[in-house]
Amino acid sequence: MPIIALGLSHHSAPVQVRERFAFAESAIPAALERLRASGLVDEAVILSTCNRVEIYAATSRTDHEALTGLRQFLLDHHQYSDPIANELYLLREPDSVEHLFKVACGMDSMVLGETEILGQLKKAYDLALQGKHTGGRLNKAFQRAFNVAKHIRTETNIQRGSISVASVAVELAEKIFDSLAERHVMVIGAGETSEKTARALLSRGARSVIVSNRSHDRAVALATELGGHAIHFDEWHTEFARIDIIISSTSAPHYVLDRARLEPLLPLRENRPLLLVDIAVPRDIEPELNFLENVFLYNIDDLQAIASDYLKQRHSEIARCETIIREKAKSVLTRATSSAAPAVAPRLAYSHE
Repeated sequence: MPIIALGLSHHSAPVQVRERFAFAESAIPAALERLRASGLVDEAVILSTCNRVEIYAATSRTDHEALTGLRQFLLDHHQYSDPIANELYLLREPDSVEHLFKVACGMDSMVLGETEILGQLKKAYDLALQGKHTGGRLNKAFQRAFNVAKHIRTETNIQRGSISVASVAVELAEKIFDSLAERHVMVIGAGETSEKTARALLSRGARSVIVSNRSHDRAVALATELGGHAIHFDEWHTEFARIDIIISSTSAPHYVLDRARLEPLLPLRENRPLLLVDIAVPRDIEPELNFLENVFLYNIDDLQAIASDYLKQRHSEIARCETIIREKAKSVLTRATSSAAPAVAPRLAYSHE
């Protein structure tokens, strides 16, 4: 039963397209249930992050049937009717398994060698595992992917001095402002990425951090950890006059900041620059804000320009990492082929109820 992969990422599609295919975490279990109930695949994992949406699946269907069906499932699920061609990639074995390993190792990330994706991949796999949507093929492939990521991290220099999307956002802030000292920061969304961004800003000298989140208790907890203070989600405008940087990373399906609400508040700033960093997918901040005077808006794709500066110091390790990945993937596929018969027996019993 071969493993296939279908998806789109920052390599193939801009954020305007990726955000339309993003899965809310709460929607993934039902999507997996529908996908498997369709009979199209026997096992499946859905990975949805700021930079990629991918479906990994094991199926007894022909490659053509499975890949065509998965493509249509993705389009139908998101009610996407615009023309789409090169944005979606379709991978068969061994490319699908090698791609999974590269994703786990940060080799396919916007920031080469970043480690956040491994945690996101583990979470996506666990979500599918808990719902009994994985079996012998994907369980082995994902477990090996996690082991390969550990091997790459300890045996190569690809992640030495590695950075996250959050820290790239901080680098961007330092390009806009000469120094982060005396700068006031607001973080909208108290998730993991927002927390890491806030900590990085403080470590670079930011004077204060204000946390705004739909769950006020979570905002209070994070603000306490950071030595800042929390405000209610719909009260961000009360602090707007003194804020220099806004980092937004929520799971809202619509814009959190738009031109209609923000533009009337700009006179309060007395022509001081305002940096908006939108690291959410779907985007939190309306693109129109970038046309306002003294407002500088950057989204997740814009961070690529800064991330590329870090690629040079890691390119020497790419070939070494790719060799390791190819060998590990070949090992997984060889074992699957040689033990195909006994591997079927212990597979999980699935329920479509």
